[in-house]
Amino acid sequence: MNSTESILISAKKATQTAALLSEDKINQLIEQIADAALKNIRFIIDANQKDLQLMDLLDPNFDRLRLSSDRIKSIAADLRNVASLPSPLNRVLYDQVQPNGLHIRKVSVPFGVIGIIYEARPNVTFDVAGLCLKSGNVCVLKGGSDAAYSNQAIVSIIHKVFEDNNIDPNIVSLLPSDREATTQLLKAREYVDLLIPRGSQSLIDFVRQHATIPVIETGAGICHTYFDIAGDIIKGQAIITNAKTRRVSVCNALDCLIIHQSRLADLPFICEKLMESNVEIFADTQSFKALSGLYPNELLKEATSESYSTEFLSYKMSIKTVENIDEALDHISENSSKHSEAIITENPDLAEQFQKRVDAAVVYVNTSTAFTDGAQFGLGAEIGISTQKLHARGPMGLEELTSYKWLVDSKGEIRNP
Repeated sequence: MNSTESILISAKKATQTAALLSEDKINQLIEQIADAALKNIRFIIDANQKDLQLMDLLDPNFDRLRLSSDRIKSIAADLRNVASLPSPLNRVLYDQVQPNGLHIRKVSVPFGVIGIIYEARPNVTFDVAGLCLKSGNVCVLKGGSDAAYSNQAIVSIIHKVFEDNNIDPNIVSLLPSDREATTQLLKAREYVDLLIPRGSQSLIDFVRQHATIPVIETGAGICHTYFDIAGDIIKGQAIITNAKTRRVSVCNALDCLIIHQSRLADLPFICEKLMESNVEIFADTQSFKALSGLYPNELLKEATSESYSTEFLSYKMSIKTVENIDEALDHISENSSKHSEAIITENPDLAEQFQKRVDAAVVYVNTSTAFTDGAQFGLGAEIGISTQKLHARGPMGLEELTSYKWLVDSKGEIRNP
């Protein structure tokens, strides 16, 4: 038996411990993990620096990998948020007494063991631990080698909290960061109930193609914002600037601005503040002409077909000019990853049409796509953004980490032939 299989076996056994934890005890543990994160800021940052030193500064994952004092404080606040939320467990979803005397209930329960495969995102280690603990699940974490030192430090802090409370630390497990561990996790049907990949499209595709465990696809986001003929340019400038530059390495960042051809004269104003962040624009023929001489030459490039199918995760953005909303919707349909899409318009009929016709997890009107986030949706934190339709869609919080089972009792009823 190798170390990965041993960890998986221990995780499966830990579901018995997790099932017996009271709601109060779970909340105490999450609060203690938040406290421990704050007490160990220096320890976490030192470990994180070891990972950062091995990554190219220009790598889009560099910002996702980096932990700071402020980010750790924000993580701790998110954990406390999770602790304060109502438990998603033991909710009665159906309750009925049949004419034959059977009392039948459908009650929310944990999945059991949830495996998470993720790349250079050490914040995910804390988020997943808190969400899985709150929802009664055991989690098996498979972080990438890029964040190996950070993840090991974080999990050691979490384990210390469990050990101080005489609780099985295998409720949160970290697998080795090598590829062999990934292969074993993908095939671990005996031990793992659900697999959630968080990362690039290539990672998600790899997991979907090779896993024998049920998978919820999350993460990859090619996000569009359509500036309509009836769009307000003040709102448009603010929304587009925020969606593109607030944090470029996250999946809800804007990748493509679609603009109605009658509003091309407003494009220089809409893009004005993007210059301050040195956003590189890949523009089609019409938008390139509208921006020429009014946007820095070194930052303005001609778009290719690849420009519209790329999740940039950096200070880059494409622009597509369209004749009407139908053409905008066609472009989104062809290039969207079904994550987050937005329209900027003062026409309520077009806004409603856009929300009905766009096939995406989250569809916005006059709002930045940057809000696609579990904490922003009032979920406390998130385990990922699901871009599929089976079981969960959009930001996945506590409720999405539960399944259900049927509970039946009677006074000795038997079924007649």
